[in-house]
Amino acid sequence: MPKRVDHAQRRAHIADALVRVAAREGLHAVTMRAVAAEAGMSLNLVQYYFDTKAQLMHAALQHLERQSHERWSARLEGPDGPGSARARLEALVDEVLPADADSHTFRLVWTSYAVLAMTDPELAEQPFVEGPNRLERQLTDILATARAAGEIEAHLDVSAEAARLLSLSHGVGISVLVGQRSAEQARYVMRYHLSRLFDDPTPPEDPDRCAAAVS
Repeated sequence: MPKRVDHAQRRAHIADALVRVAAREGLHAVTMRAVAAEAGMSLNLVQYYFDTKAQLMHAALQHLERQSHERWSARLEGPDGPGSARARLEALVDEVLPADADSHTFRLVWTSYAVLAMTDPELAEQPFVEGPNRLERQLTDILATARAAGEIEAHLDVSAEAARLLSLSHGVGISVLVGQRSAEQARYVMRYHLSRLFDDPTPPEDPDRCAAAVS
């Protein structure tokens, strides 16, 4: 009896191969042939699942986003469910900052996509902003819940705050990638912002001040 092929698993395997090539050599090095070699497959088999490089790159981007959301959800697992709105946002901060191998790969490759989408007509035709828009809507819903519960000020525009939080996470994440600040310093910046948003009288500890105190 012929072996059944899990097509979704094979597509994910190909997407993972693209991400590895992009993380190691840069997104500009990604070709259908390079991905096939990384995946240990023939070029024809990769082309069976993805007609064009643009389709493959878009599928890999969606794959990256799904993995990131799964890691975000895993950070919130516990006997009491996802917890407060602030806990959900802090878990997001921990996920989006390039502080470990998985989040570093996500931020590096996603940023490469963002740059390429500005100049590559074929990639620009793909709905690149759908992912950020979905996340922004999620953040808006979380902040709306926090506002309804009195956790943040009633006058705040939750849509604008969601956009600001997402934009800040992108900028701070890039600052880690280029070596401007450490992951711990970036986490402090993000958590400081959340402490201001939630009007917390006890802001997080600044890692630079803690290091200076120890020395």
